[in-house]
Amino acid sequence: MIKLTYPGVGKVIYLGAEAAIILGELWGLKVIYKIRIPKPYRDEALDKQIRSLRTKNESKIMILAHRLGVNVPSILFVDLDNALIVMEYIEGPLLRDYLNKLDVKLSCKIIGDVGMYAGILHKNGIIHGDLTTSNMVLSVREGKVYIIDFGLAKISKSIEDIGVDVHLFLRSLESVHFNVKDKLFKCFIDGYEQILGRDYVNEVLKKVEEIRLRGRYVEERKLRKIEYEL
Repeated sequence: MIKLTYPGVGKVIYLGAEAAIILGELWGLKVIYKIRIPKPYRDEALDKQIRSLRTKNESKIMILAHRLGVNVPSILFVDLDNALIVMEYIEGPLLRDYLNKLDVKLSCKIIGDVGMYAGILHKNGIIHGDLTTSNMVLSVREGKVYIIDFGLAKISKSIEDIGVDVHLFLRSLESVHFNVKDKLFKCFIDGYEQILGRDYVNEVLKKVEEIRLRGRYVEERKLRKIEYEL
């Protein structure tokens, strides 16, 4: 892994397959250093180019989302040579870990805001790529939800890509917040509809159901294969 020489770099708080997340300081502010990890199995020059392009893409999309009014961490500094983004640190718990502790009314308000943010992103051709409550932070200072980790984000207005984003969010509710999943997904769709309108929402929901049917079909085929082999 690249060793950063920036004076404010602190401790690694998360190490994933693609990037390290480091808590630190910059200009007297508490920040997050996100650096993409080199892949030793790739050609060195190609690896550097890939990491640089992905860093550029992520930072540009986050800046665009911020300008559109979506709550995302502010980008403070980008170093493409080191595949590094320095961004605002949002203090607070992941929504995944906190949502089940809230009363239904407050959780519905928060998820409704998430729906509006998702609507703004999709209306402007931004696909998050991993839209789950694991990639949302509830700000302690503001009491607002922030969407984080745009590492898989891309520009697209494809109904398939939009449907996958919404489907991922629904799956996150089903897996982590299953006791209130139906209520919260309705709150999400209510917020989403405020931005995109009912007709478009119906089109997206139709695509989500199609994606779910595909998934069930694949699982059934796997089960049949296992039964056959047994």
